[in-house]
Amino acid sequence: MPEYFIVADILGIIAFSLSGFLIAIKNDLDILGIVIASALTALGGGIIRDAILSSAPFAFTSLYPALTLIVTILIAYFFRVYKKPSIERKWIFVVSDTIGLVAFSITGAILAIHAGYNFFGIIILSFITAVGGGVTRDIMINQVPTVLISDFYGSIAVIVALALGALEMFDALNEVTILSVAVASVILRLIAFKRGWHLPTLT
Repeated sequence: MPEYFIVADILGIIAFSLSGFLIAIKNDLDILGIVIASALTALGGGIIRDAILSSAPFAFTSLYPALTLIVTILIAYFFRVYKKPSIERKWIFVVSDTIGLVAFSITGAILAIHAGYNFFGIIILSFITAVGGGVTRDIMINQVPTVLISDFYGSIAVIVALALGALEMFDALNEVTILSVAVASVILRLIAFKRGWHLPTLT
């Protein structure tokens, strides 16, 4: 697997561990709940992704679970007093969640491209990898999944998938272009949060 894939996966795990932890302390979960919420957020999307690809999940065959646990413990130490009722609107959560979202969108899209999926398959696998863990976490704590209500959230995964699919079509997919898509996507998501951009609703 390319090095940039491993880097993106590790960044996604660390970033989603942080966002999962912050959601857990907001909801007054105990230490086991904090670990479960962080692990689900960080590893859930990747497990679903690998199951779709019919391959053994990286979470079960690598040190990723241990990495998640270590990061969670460190986060619990440094941020144990940071408890806000509106944590989803705080920059520390938004930035970490955005990095995780973009990183996992990239890993899902790359694996779909390597598996020979068409554009639809690239979009679906990228989307599921990016939001699967967060949706699982939100269902566990009985709240509406962030992807359904948050500013331009799931749209970022679709944009990343389309961009990487297009780059692959023109034989321009490499470390530089992937990094460019990642940076642009993070900036777009943060701008969307700052300006309150939303997709239109029916109400």
